This record gives sequence, C-alpha cells and structure tokens, in this order.
Amino acid sequence: MATPTLHINQPRLGDGQSLSDRAYYAIREWIVTLELAPGTVVNERDLMGRLGVGRTPVREALRDLAREQLVEVFPRRGIFVSTVDVGDIAGLSEVRRVLETQAARLAAERRNEADRAQTEALLDELARTSGSLHERGLIDLDQRIHRHVYHCAHNPFLEATLEEYYVLTLRIWFLALDRVERLDRAVAEHHEILEAIRDGDSDRAEEVMRRHIVGFEQAMRAVL
Repeated sequence: MATPTLHINQPRLGDGQSLSDRAYYAIREWIVTLELAPGTVVNERDLMGRLGVGRTPVREALRDLAREQLVEVFPRRGIFVSTVDVGDIAGLSEVRRVLETQAARLAAERRNEADRAQTEALLDELARTSGSLHERGLIDLDQRIHRHVYHCAHNPFLEATLEEYYVLTLRIWFLALDRVERLDRAVAEHHEILEAIRDGDSDRAEEVMRRHIVGFEQAMRAVL
C-alpha cells in the first residue's frame, strides 16, 4: 500500500502557488517525513527532475529551507539536510513552552464564533476517529489542531512563528515514530486544549498546552 501523502502546513496546490512555492513545500515535506534523511546530500539536479521545475525554483526553495534550518549550506562542499540532536529538542521545547502556551491563552481569550465552531468540529473529529486512524492520519489531525490554536490567537506574527517551529518539531516526531507510544494518545491530549479554548478558559488552555509540550519533550528524550 502506498504511504499516504502528508501535506505539512501548506495551502492546496493551485491556490496561487509559484513554482518556487511548489518546490519549497514538496522538499520541506520530504525532509520532515525523512524521505530526505538528516545528513543527506541535497542534489539540485535530482530535485529538478523529481519536481519537473528548473534550477531557479529549486534554489529559491533551498534558500528558504536554509533560513528555516532544515538544510545547511557549506561553501565548496554542498547542501545537506540538517541533522537533529538532543539540543534541538531542548531548544525547541524552551521556545514552544513560552510561545505556544501564550498562543493557547490568547486563543481562549480571543476566539470568535467561527473559531468556536471549528473547535467543536475538531472535537467531534477527535471523538469519531479515536483509535482508528493510521499514523499519518493522526499526525495530520495533530497539525490541524495546532494550527487552529495558533489561528485562534489572532496574531499573524505569532502564528507564522509557531508554524515554523511546529515543522521542526514534527521532523523530530518522525525520527522517533517507531519508538514512542501510540500516537493517538498524544493527539488525544488536545481534547482538553480544545475544550478550554471553546469554553474561554485561558488559564486551563495555557496549563494544558504547557503539560503537552513538556510531555512531548520527555517522550522524545527517552528514545533519541
């Protein structure tokens, strides 16, 4: 059976995307899902052939990925997929504990009626799919929940920053995918976060998000 595609924090194809955008999202997905593993040499010509685009879109995509620390450029040596170590887990968790808990608090305070309806829809989806989704389906649901929390904070700068850190965190999750406990348990923790946002309980939303992030860090450290 083919591995299901996982569209990571990206718009649908055709929604005004340039060739550079298409290259960026595709290469980023291959890196995050480990199709391009940490430390792999990035071959521009191979990417051009695989994507069906020219050199310029690929180079522009790699430039953006370097800015986001997903690839590393070494003069005269080439471009490599960035490696991951325990220090990355700690650093990302430090940032997320500050920014993502604040986003959860703001989401509970600022969510509007449309946000509340989407929160209810995600809660319903969690209840319906509990224990029945494959790993990538669960990861897809996890990222949609996180993105919803960021959106509900109604701060575009915070939202953009957290989406970038989420992508880095997601790659670490893929590295440990076969060694951590069942993913549906991790995703189910979002039930409390969504309920707190729906109910406007900012203290609870902040605390549950903090617990979720700390638990993720501990789980990753135990296996990496």
